This record gives sequence, C-alpha cells and structure tokens, in this order.
Amino acid sequence: EGREVEIDAVCDGESVLIPGIMEHVERAGVHSGDSMAIYPGLTLTEEEIATIVDYTTRIGLALQVKGLMNIQYVALGGPAYRSPDTGNGGAKSEIYVIEVNPRSSRTIPFISKVTGVPMVKLAVNAMHGKTLAEQGYEGGLWKRQELVAVKAPVFSMSKLAGVDTYLGPEMKSTGEVMGIDYEFRPALAKALMAAGLMLPPRGSILLSISPQTKPEAEPMIRGLAEAGYHIYATPGTAEMVRELGIDVEEVPKILGDKHPHVVDIINGGKVDAVINTVTRDRKVLQDGFRIRRAAVEQRIPCFTSLDTARAAVESLSGDAASYSIRPLPAYRAGPEGSR
Repeated sequence: EGREVEIDAVCDGESVLIPGIMEHVERAGVHSGDSMAIYPGLTLTEEEIATIVDYTTRIGLALQVKGLMNIQYVALGGPAYRSPDTGNGGAKSEIYVIEVNPRSSRTIPFISKVTGVPMVKLAVNAMHGKTLAEQGYEGGLWKRQELVAVKAPVFSMSKLAGVDTYLGPEMKSTGEVMGIDYEFRPALAKALMAAGLMLPPRGSILLSISPQTKPEAEPMIRGLAEAGYHIYATPGTAEMVRELGIDVEEVPKILGDKHPHVVDIINGGKVDAVINTVTRDRKVLQDGFRIRRAAVEQRIPCFTSLDTARAAVESLSGDAASYSIRPLPAYRAGPEGSR
C-alpha cells in the first residue's frame, strides 16, 4: 500500500551526498527495476524529504560506506496514490527502510544525468581516500533541478515464451529509458514513448480489473472516456464502468464457450492496449495470464499495475503532447537558462 522512494548517495566516511530523491509510480511490492521512477519526488512533503535525508546520512555514516549506496524507502500513511500534478495535499507518512545496498545501482546513470553530479567519479575517488569536500562537494541533498525526469523500464516479454508479464517482486525488465522535460506530463510522455508503452491519442482498450483495485480505477476510467477511448471490459469490470455512466462493450472471459472472448478481441487487433490488474484467485490468475500473453504477442501495451496504467492515461492530456526537444545540458540549465 505504501509509496516507494529511492535514493542513490555517495559516502566518504565523513559526509553523505544525495544528488536527488526519486519517487516510484508503482507502489511497494513491484521490483524497483520494473518501476517507473520520477525525479524529483513531486508528491513528497518537506518533512518526508528531511526524514529521508536524515536517515540516509545516519545510515551511511554508521555503516562507514565509502563509495556508492542505494536505499529504498516506503512511505506509509496518507493516500496510497498522490498525483504528481496535485502534490501531497498535506498528508503525512511514516518513512520506513526497505533495504540498503552499499553498491552502485541501475539508477546511478539516471540520477547522474539529471542532476549533473558525477557520482561514479566521486565514489571512486572516495574509495581511494579522497573526501567529498576535497572534491568540491558538501554532504546533504543536492539542489533540486528545474526539470522533471522519468525512468521507465523496458521489457522483452515477446521473446520469453510462457513468461507472465505481471509486475511483482521479481525483476523482469531488460533495460530502461529516460524522459526529461520541464514538467511532469511531457517527461512522462517521452518515457512512455521510448519504452513502447505510450497510448495512442484515440483508440480502444480492454479492461479487466480486480475487485480490490476497482475503486481506485474510477478516475482512470473516466480519463479514458474523456479521451474518447472505446472501452471493452470483462463482465465484472463492465458492470462497474456502466455504473459510472460510461459506455462499455462487455466481452466474455476465456472460461466457457462464448466467442469472441477476451483473447479473441486482442488477437483480432481490436484493442490498442490492455489493463489487467492481478487477483489472487487461481482460476482468474490463469485467465489473466492468457490475456497478458496475448497482449505481449500482439506487441501492444499491457499494464498489470494500476499505478502504471494511471500514469499512461494521464499522458493522454493535451499538455503531455507539448513536450520540448532540447539537449540534456539545456534542461539542467532550467527553463530560463535554456532560452
């Protein structure tokens, strides 16, 4: 239920430098390598940021880390989902440590590029006994950049026959991409396009949403309807969509002899994307596996995390399309400095 937060830091045994704080789109329980990460953490309160900086500094010094360190936190309390557009709403959370890794992580290139802090160089020098101060850096949180960057995972599921695509604690991605801009939605759109997860401006989508996530899915479904999407849905989800006053085309599940069922719809090229949130029911899980594999084999986006799907739907808004195209140093210079 908690929001996951991640940091990379450089320690020299005397001070701890934190170039930036990343907030995951997906909640805790999805492997960090399969999560979308946003820099800076747009929904974190100043109190939460201060706590994360304090914990990171104390842990790094107590462990006497010399070099790179990665820590993953979970923020429990307040709403489970906070939109990067609307912020935190003043909600407070308790910060807990998930794990500490005294090594480099896959987000080092990402956070180094968006902040301009040469983390590997600083860490190698620290391992050779050169302090951060001697390298011209102080401990604490590096100044926040006037940009937004989104790291998105890339999957190769179509080449891995029989592998289920749902996101969980086991890492399944084979790479990652970065989208960067001055605002959240344009940066998100770039990351989704690069990862092959961008939804077309208009189209059709198949929804099969688990009972426990249906209440949270309502804003996303309204967003799809407002974008002009034709919605297909399995029976239980279709009932929920109708209750929202939104048109929906009900599609039978695979179990039974009714055709066309959900896999027929996908294989027939009638949908541009699938949202299939995972349930713990064994039969439904097997049914969902066939839905997800069909989507992978048709090379269309398949979202198993409601948070990822919600982010993709948010990218359909008009301001997401107004992204800029500039070299990386121009973004680090900020909106004013790049002009």
